[in-house]
Amino acid sequence: MKLGEVERLRGELAVFVADVFGSLPRRDQQRWGECYLRGLMLDGRRKSIQPMAERLPDGNMQALQQFVNQSPWDPLPVRQRIAQRLSEVITPEVWVIDDVSFPKCGQASAGVARQYCGAVGKRANCQVAVSVHAATDTTSCPLNWELYLPREWADDPDRCRRAGVPDDVVHQEKWRLALGLLDTLEDWQLKAPVVVADAGYGVSTPFRLGLQERGLSYVLALTGKEVAHPANVTPHQPAYGELGPPTLSRYRTPPRAVSVLAAETGEDRFTEVTWRQGSKGAMTSRFAVLTVRPAGKQSLAAAQEAGGGRNRWDGILPTQTLLAEWPDGHEAPTDYWISNLPAGTPVTDLVRWAKMRWRIEHDYRELKHGLGLDHFEGRTWCGWHHHVTLVTAAQAFLTLRRLDPKVRTPA
Repeated sequence: MKLGEVERLRGELAVFVADVFGSLPRRDQQRWGECYLRGLMLDGRRKSIQPMAERLPDGNMQALQQFVNQSPWDPLPVRQRIAQRLSEVITPEVWVIDDVSFPKCGQASAGVARQYCGAVGKRANCQVAVSVHAATDTTSCPLNWELYLPREWADDPDRCRRAGVPDDVVHQEKWRLALGLLDTLEDWQLKAPVVVADAGYGVSTPFRLGLQERGLSYVLALTGKEVAHPANVTPHQPAYGELGPPTLSRYRTPPRAVSVLAAETGEDRFTEVTWRQGSKGAMTSRFAVLTVRPAGKQSLAAAQEAGGGRNRWDGILPTQTLLAEWPDGHEAPTDYWISNLPAGTPVTDLVRWAKMRWRIEHDYRELKHGLGLDHFEGRTWCGWHHHVTLVTAAQAFLTLRRLDPKVRTPA
């Protein structure tokens, strides 16, 4: 946005800031928050603090640095208010979970490590964050964030202390971070409609069980290599020989890849579904819904309770709904999703929810290219969380304006 456009929004922005930043204890903190938001929305190649301060008529680099990097304000109440406001306006159909990477130089920024970086498509020096977004086919917004702390950081308390990582922050797998974000959103009285995520989360049996335990419905992508049994195959319970712990249930036949199970159903089981209108017309493909019994190893807790070992096959994972896509012109199915929704769920709904994951990529592009999500140059844990909260607030403000019928669309 041009400087004149941003300046004309100052009154409207001030009302928004007074609401979502109401938890900040000091008035000057709200003032610098409003200033930072204007800097993020203002045109400019870089959205780090120095160039933003230079572009703003009331910019003060030292004050903005202190507000973002040193000021102890809590970002969670701000995110909570944003999430509540946007959820009321958007009425999301799904919550999308994903992780996003931030290429970095050096080793001092909180959580930076050599790890897979989606921004460059290979292992690189970067930070990684997990986020949850509310989405419909036309609108989406971030609800909550968490920075991933690699194990090498958790094993180095001095390094964590220098980057301001809180003492209670430990290394957790990304799927555990995602479940923690969902728990926080539940504490905010927000309820997930349907959770969707890519195969990085869908292949995790503990993540799926965590969603199930929380009473959450999901449609999660798979790679096709995951193994399962047909729904009509039931586990066999061997007779107990009175010695040692009871023998666990097991199948008489080995599981097969879900890609094989989907292909064996035959092309005639796949029906054409249109899930939305794209820039080049209707987006249509062929889909089939199957019921399968995923094959997996029981959790350690369940194994101990049953008296078995860590790697014993449980044979009792509940049936799941498998959605498979077989596009025209392909010799076999190409994409797969697993869901705990009943097999009788309309295939059009399953497809629409599965395909709605694209909205998170739209959010990441808007947040990075338009609002400087990956332009933060600070090194501290709280500075990073302050910055992403402010970027979320800027996007929320613009989203609310787009959805407001009273706001006249420019010619």
